[in-house]
Amino acid sequence: MLRSWNPSKIDLPLVLAVVGMSVFGVVMVYSASSYSALVQYGDSLFFVKKQLIGLAIGLVGLFFFAGSDVEKLRKARIPFLVVSLVLLALVFVPGIGKSNYGATRWIGFGSFTIQPSELAKYAYVLFFAGYAASNPGRVRTFLGILPPLAIGGVVCLLIILEPNMSVTMCVGLLMIALLFLAGMKIKHLLLIGVPLAAAVPVLILVEPYRLKRLMAFLNPWASPTGEGYQLIQSLYALGNGGLFGTGLFGSRQKYRFLPFAESDFILSIIGEELGFVGILCFFALAGFIVFRGFSIASRRDDLFGYLVGVGITLVYGIQVVINAMVVSGTIPPTGLPLPLVSAGNTSLIVTLCSFGVLSSLSRRTVTN
Repeated sequence: MLRSWNPSKIDLPLVLAVVGMSVFGVVMVYSASSYSALVQYGDSLFFVKKQLIGLAIGLVGLFFFAGSDVEKLRKARIPFLVVSLVLLALVFVPGIGKSNYGATRWIGFGSFTIQPSELAKYAYVLFFAGYAASNPGRVRTFLGILPPLAIGGVVCLLIILEPNMSVTMCVGLLMIALLFLAGMKIKHLLLIGVPLAAAVPVLILVEPYRLKRLMAFLNPWASPTGEGYQLIQSLYALGNGGLFGTGLFGSRQKYRFLPFAESDFILSIIGEELGFVGILCFFALAGFIVFRGFSIASRRDDLFGYLVGVGITLVYGIQVVINAMVVSGTIPPTGLPLPLVSAGNTSLIVTLCSFGVLSSLSRRTVTN
């Protein structure tokens, strides 16, 4: 089988949509963070400067990987997985792991920090795609699905210990979805899906703060200045936005009423400033990105490329859906950035690089 490069096959609509979403994210980070950054750091541009640096690095990564050979990533999948697991473990090493708001999710050296869980999601996608493509038939056997389940379980364990239940949920859903799309039998899906679903309430009960968040979700007004505060402020922001919003930069909740307005709850600020219509436009663009991702994957005639494509698309789509459900009070509050939009360099850079890989799947055609 001969493989040839065809630059005309680059999915330009996908790249434009991703870049457009990222630029929109910079604008919204400025709007959501300018006041709090001025109060906390004496610089209203503190967060947006970091976001612009992340955008610049991420765009370089996007176009680099868009012109890369995906087969090189296939060969590097095991080292990439090992490195991501080592980085996840380093989070727990004193002096290297960085804590914030009761969670240790970052590693850092001086002012340089990264969030290893962002890398781990894509490392698992590459590992699974290579595993399934090397012998497609074994994914249909129970013994065959045990290795990817074990690796995914290790990733989830390291992430939940940080603790970071939201990303753990993302990886768990990603793992099940990839197994299903690779051909796992329904009976095997039920066999592993039921215990995983049963584990969710256990994970909530073993950590007091998760139980408090659950109770705040069920009735946030029972603790309006405590655990329910953030959800109530998020709902105020969305309600205040109405149909057309208060206007860009016109949010009231960003004046330190809504915690993490520039990161995990930036969608609430979008809803307040741009209204229901703005939220619909955001989801239309996000839905377009997901559609193009699945479209690229479906055009591949090799299993590895197909699974890498759907895996990258699923990571993005799952995070968008979970973040939206959190800020709207559909599920209990849990910290998860809105990809390409929320403040956070690791998430922005890694996500842009992943879409570069997705674009490379479109660029390369496969001919006999």
